[in-house]
Amino acid sequence: MNNNQKPDTLIQGYSNGFLYFICAVSAMGGLLFGYDWVVIGGAKPFYEFYFGIGNSPIMQGIAMTTALVGCLVGAMVAGGAADKYGRKPLLMLSAVLFTISAIGTGLFNSFTLFNIARFVGGVGIGVASALAPMYIAEVSPTQIRGRMVSLNQMTIVLGILAAQIVNMLLARNTSVATEQAWNIECGWRWMFWAETFPAALFLAMSFFIPESPVYLKMRSLTPTPSPKGEGTGYSQDNIKVMTPLVLWKGVGGEAPYRRVLLLGLVIAVFQQWCGTNVIFNYAQEIFVGAGFDVDGMFINIVITGIANVIFTFAALYTIEKWGRRTLMLIGAGGLGMIYLILGTCYFFEVKGVLMVALVVAAISVYAMTLAPVTWTLLAEIFPNRVRGIAMATCTFALWVGCCTLTFSFPSMNAALGSSGTFWIYSVICIAAFTFLWYHCPETKGKSLEELERELTK
Repeated sequence: MNNNQKPDTLIQGYSNGFLYFICAVSAMGGLLFGYDWVVIGGAKPFYEFYFGIGNSPIMQGIAMTTALVGCLVGAMVAGGAADKYGRKPLLMLSAVLFTISAIGTGLFNSFTLFNIARFVGGVGIGVASALAPMYIAEVSPTQIRGRMVSLNQMTIVLGILAAQIVNMLLARNTSVATEQAWNIECGWRWMFWAETFPAALFLAMSFFIPESPVYLKMRSLTPTPSPKGEGTGYSQDNIKVMTPLVLWKGVGGEAPYRRVLLLGLVIAVFQQWCGTNVIFNYAQEIFVGAGFDVDGMFINIVITGIANVIFTFAALYTIEKWGRRTLMLIGAGGLGMIYLILGTCYFFEVKGVLMVALVVAAISVYAMTLAPVTWTLLAEIFPNRVRGIAMATCTFALWVGCCTLTFSFPSMNAALGSSGTFWIYSVICIAAFTFLWYHCPETKGKSLEELERELTK
């Protein structure tokens, strides 16, 4: 391998079959990310009863948020560790953490230990969510980079759907006392244990993927002085000391890096604050509020999961045809309108199929736009020399957004009702649409080197 080649030409040495293989293996982190993140929503009615927290919104919020705190930790350390040790070892570490969490969460009878196991899984999610799209972007040719990075989002939604189906199949008839007792004592445990099998497969397959060519090139270079006397950021010493604060200062005080980082932070946080993800984590409250019992809730959850997969497939096509900027604007504007209507329907106590249709519409718009395009943009917009720490910083911000969103929903829903809550999400989406209209670039069809020159002028 010639270290003088650009990363975008290095990857052309891989056959198409091998390229798809290594991207698929990396994207298995997304599969586990999706499963681990959503499985708790189906287990929620049962473990809450088991641990006796059904009447405590604070304890419910803690149970739902513990893994997200782990995501913050995982995302925070992923960038620096990936720049120091490589992308591949960190992906393997995330597989180990997923496995430990899956076993422990279902095994423990203590609420404290349950949350510790969820935290471990969250660290795995944080690492995988930061590294998988970045790794795929670094090994993919320019002309299909968006589609390949979106493959990570596809595996996320497949993981979500798998969790929803497993939850539905494991949940026994809630109207029969003996079967309901099984749900409370054992059913929720098997919902978490089912993750062990794909986690072990991810770990085994990760031994067969190569290290990122961008990382290998970065480690082979020595620092060259910039006009201000700063290193290029490629050296091992710079890799060790690179932090989010250094990145914000612009790697030598250069303002363009701040603009790119700010754009990444806004995009990352908005993907969560748009509100769609509460539908997955708080499906019980949302569908029960729309007039459905627990059995109907599980069926509707699977319906939303199927829509999620279908429209993520659509994103694989549209992301290279319509472009990233167009899809981000469609997502922000579309969700703003849907939430406005959904909140109004909750206000007038509309029940039944219309509410399911609106929820499915929101999931569909999100799956085709904000969900995959956010990860693609974050993997594309940062210069090679700071991509690891920049991606980790934005992923950390994304999980801060997810954590605050998830923790605040029970209290917001109790104080404002579902109508007020979704109206707030509508306002956030409209504000984001305005920001994206003026600041979101189009990255379709441009190499990572071209984007670096354009975005850091």
